[in-house]
Amino acid sequence: MTPDEAHLKSLVRTIPDFPKPGIQFRDITTLIQDPWGFQRAIDLLVAHYRYRPIDRIVAIESRGFILGGALAHHLRCGLVLARKKGKLPHLVEREQYQLEYGTDCIEMHVDALQPGERCLVVDDLLATGGTCLATCNLTQRLGGQIVGCAFVIELPELHGRQKLSAFDVHSLIEFEGE
Repeated sequence: MTPDEAHLKSLVRTIPDFPKPGIQFRDITTLIQDPWGFQRAIDLLVAHYRYRPIDRIVAIESRGFILGGALAHHLRCGLVLARKKGKLPHLVEREQYQLEYGTDCIEMHVDALQPGERCLVVDDLLATGGTCLATCNLTQRLGGQIVGCAFVIELPELHGRQKLSAFDVHSLIEFEGE
């Protein structure tokens, strides 16, 4: 682990037993509150994707919006919002996905992408990969091509990377069994 990665990791707050007992919630709000931490995370993600042609950042609700907006600015591309059901005001396309108990869905405006646009899907954290996979499926159904999936945090023990094995996955820091 590089000194930058160690410092970024130290800026992530861990909240035990949230949202339910046994879960160690990794909270990036403390990282993005820190001027160096937020800037460094964005700089590292930009450096990874700077020379890849990207037309749109597809940002997953809600912390992905913060990262996605900054990345879209630095990479000089558009920003598309992937939101939970009922949050977008225009016509939407949706993708349903399985949760541990039940289902959920993600939506995007039907006109958010043009056929063939190269898209980077962004969120704060990769856990089981279900939300990101649904977002990738929806992006492709709307005509987008997935360039990659980017995260600040990855929880390897939940095997989200395997669920996203068809795509290039990049994360900055990992928390494993801690």
